[in-house]
Amino acid sequence: MPRVLVFGKNGQLARCLAASAHEFPDAQLTFVGREECDLEDASQVEPVIDRVQPDIVVNAAAYTAVDLAEQHEDIAFKVNSDAVRTMAQALAKRSIPLIHVSTDYVFDGKGTRPYREEDAVSPLGVYGNSKLAGEVAVREAHQKHLILRTSWVYSQFGKNFVKTMLNLMAQRDEVRIVDDQTGCPTSAHDLAHAILELCGVATSAEFDKFGTYHLTSDQEMTWFEFGKSIHKIALQEWGEDWKGKDCVVLPIKSSEFPTAAKRPEYSVLSCRLIDDTFGIKLPNVEDSLTAAIKGLGKEKADA
Repeated sequence: MPRVLVFGKNGQLARCLAASAHEFPDAQLTFVGREECDLEDASQVEPVIDRVQPDIVVNAAAYTAVDLAEQHEDIAFKVNSDAVRTMAQALAKRSIPLIHVSTDYVFDGKGTRPYREEDAVSPLGVYGNSKLAGEVAVREAHQKHLILRTSWVYSQFGKNFVKTMLNLMAQRDEVRIVDDQTGCPTSAHDLAHAILELCGVATSAEFDKFGTYHLTSDQEMTWFEFGKSIHKIALQEWGEDWKGKDCVVLPIKSSEFPTAAKRPEYSVLSCRLIDDTFGIKLPNVEDSLTAAIKGLGKEKADA
């Protein structure tokens, strides 16, 4: 396994990469976060690469505050595009492969079947546009890249929908969740495992499968349906003494829960290409969600 440099060490994906490292004992992972490399300042990127001397780089860092991005467009583009371009250019000079994580929000959500890698992109907001700009920067700067588009990422770490819902369920008699946005909830742990597998193959001299791939669970659902699953599994795992056991989960329309940034109504991604190319297929949502809730623990969810 190669020397892997991971940007974004404090995010949930990087923390899941660290937690999965024992499954790849020969891999040497180095994590850098904002304190070592502030991606708002792209000039800090190349010295880190020279210091670590990696065989491959995983960019798990991003500005992901979808609504705040509408107010802070400059920061979103600095992190999600400018720093990514600098990273790709530096790695191209050194012939070091890059795995860059992107998002379903590059699509406008007007489709009626799972989006394929070659489908037209049309982001609805600043976040999606900044991530698309990052994708374009990678493709223009560096041939040796794997762009992995994913969606609705959750884990026991960081800030995400699962943890937010569990906390609300423990505090309220009911929670209302939008039921007219459809996507594929994806475990950051499952993503991390797949990325580490790709790190092992993408550094071989004969590897020629660079490009853009979709990587999510293959189970589509609305946010409301996902919320119902979260409540069901938490109740199964934690039983009748869980504070959220009696919380009622209700569906609402997006119009009843206005946000600064418009979300795609349908952002399901087809993952056939990555399965056909690498044999990578993520586990089903129920198993992965159960693992995340077990990892979180009732005490933290009730806090």
